Parts: sequence; C-alpha cells; structure tokens
Amino acid sequence: MTVNRRTVLSTLATVPVFSLGAPLVARAAEIELKYGNNLPLTHPLNVRAAEAAARVKKETNGRVDIQIFPNNQLGGDTDMLSQVRSGAINFFTPSALVVATLVPVAAINALGFAFADYDQVWKAMDGPVGKHVREAMAKVGLLTFEKMWDNGFRQTTSSGKPIAAAKDMDGIKIRVPVSPLSVAMFKALGASPTSLQFSEVYSALQTKIVDAQENPLPIIQVAKLYEVQKNCSLTNHIWDGFWFTANARAFNALPADVQKIIPDAFNDAGIAQRGDIKKLNESVQADLEAKGLAFNKTDPDSFRAKLRDTGFYGEWKGRFGADAWGLLESAVGKLA
Repeated sequence: MTVNRRTVLSTLATVPVFSLGAPLVARAAEIELKYGNNLPLTHPLNVRAAEAAARVKKETNGRVDIQIFPNNQLGGDTDMLSQVRSGAINFFTPSALVVATLVPVAAINALGFAFADYDQVWKAMDGPVGKHVREAMAKVGLLTFEKMWDNGFRQTTSSGKPIAAAKDMDGIKIRVPVSPLSVAMFKALGASPTSLQFSEVYSALQTKIVDAQENPLPIIQVAKLYEVQKNCSLTNHIWDGFWFTANARAFNALPADVQKIIPDAFNDAGIAQRGDIKKLNESVQADLEAKGLAFNKTDPDSFRAKLRDTGFYGEWKGRFGADAWGLLESAVGKLA
C-alpha cells in the first residue's frame, strides 16, 4: 500500500464514513464498538485503522464490528477523552499531550530535544518508557495498546533568518500550542513564545504578530504556512505520537479471543502507519521546497546544552519523577 501527499490531502467527501464499518458478512455483528479520532479519513492513521478493523471482523468471523469516526465527528480531543473514560466510545487515539491533562507523565515523549532520531523514539516508547506511561494511564481507566502511532517530529519555520543553533532563538517571537511544556521550553531557549489556537497561526504570521511557528511538516503544508514563512529549520525539537486507548472496563468484558485479536490487529497497523508517516514526510519536504520554503539542518547539541544550563531539564525531571526520567535517559542518554 502506498500513502502519499495526494492521498492525505484528498477531500473527505470522496469516501463516506460508513464505508469503514461496512459489514463483511450479511448478518449483524454481535459486538459493535466505536472508535473516534481527530484526523481526516485519508490520514495514514485512519487508512491503517480501517485495515485493522477489517482484520478484526475477519478473524472474529463477523462477530466484531469496529466503527470508525474520524475528523472530530464525536467531538474534540477533550470530549473524546471523556467519552472513552466513561464508556460512551470504546477506543480513542489521543496524542500524548492530550493524555497529559489526566496523566502528566504521558507528556514525557514531548520533552524538548529528548530524541535524536526515530531509533531512540521507538526504543523508548516500545520499551520501558512506554510501559511506564501505559501503567500510569491504566490508573485512570485507560487500557492502552503496546504500540504507539506516529505523529512525527515538529519543525520550526521563520520569516527571518534560519534557526541553526540555540543562539538563533534569542528574542524570536514564536507561536506555540497551548501547552505548558512547549511554553517552558521556548522560554528556556530565550525565545518569546505566544500560545495561540491553530486557526490563528496564519494571520498571526502574516501580520507579524509572531515571527515563527512550529509544527510537523504535513501541517505546515496543509495550512500553507510556506506562504508567510521563508525558512524551515529541521529542529526535530519535539516528537509526539498517538496512543491507542480503550475503556478498560468495557474491553475487559469482551470475550477472551477478542481481547487478543483487537490489540494484535491495531498494534500491527500502528507499525505500518509509522512507515507511512516516514514516506509522507519525505514527499512533503520536497513539495515545500518546490514552493520556495528553504530548509536547513540544525545543531541539536546546542539546544540541549541551553536547556540544561537554564535548568529546564532539571525542572521537568522533578515534574515527571525520577523513575520516568531514568527510563527516558536509558534510551536517549544523559539529559540532566
């Protein structure tokens, strides 16, 4: 299967939502389950989730039908997080930063400049760091599958000079999400972060309210931020992903064979989706370059040194706890 930029950006209207839950057999399913997420139907997450749902239906001989509701059809992230906890929906794929509103340690993967590359990401999140976070999530009623899905590294764009090292952040006015971790990181780097809703980003850049912003490459492309920015610095400053969560009470009430079939299908789909995102990012960068956005590499060691010297890592080590921090450093090396 090939997932490219054109596929991801195609209109949602081309594929009806009900097709995801189309029965493979004539009779009604014995068990109907609801899965909600915030991404377009054609995003790799939903493409692979649809494959997983079909696999579950096949392997259960039509007994289980997982209906997928993409693109915030069931509400925003906060709404769906509440719904999966209450049992109104069975599954949800929140980003770690969304889960962190309930489970603070879940944001540890979004620590600034923690990961040098994907090898370190998956070593941590498929390993002891991910296990630690899943155990914390279980305490609030969220059963979480082992494999995290990819949302990509975040990059920094600017209207002025390229950002190549930490010193280039001094005084820059940058839009960041409404996230204490993001705000604290950019302040520690010497920037002047401003939290704005994403709908405000384009106009804020256009009117010079802010000089810069940060997002994964596909978002930069979809929102046409290349029209109001000159440079894209490959800072890879934050990595985030999606946890595939379930209402623990409802999931544990399913038949034993179904409790094995569903995680197996969605864990395998998550691994496939990781490869899709990698290919997508490569094609998106080429497209953005063709549209005139200049790319440059950065010196990650300079950013880590600044965060260490300003006490950022020390502060967040205390917030996340020594146990979680030790597990992270076992995967990525010494941070604080």
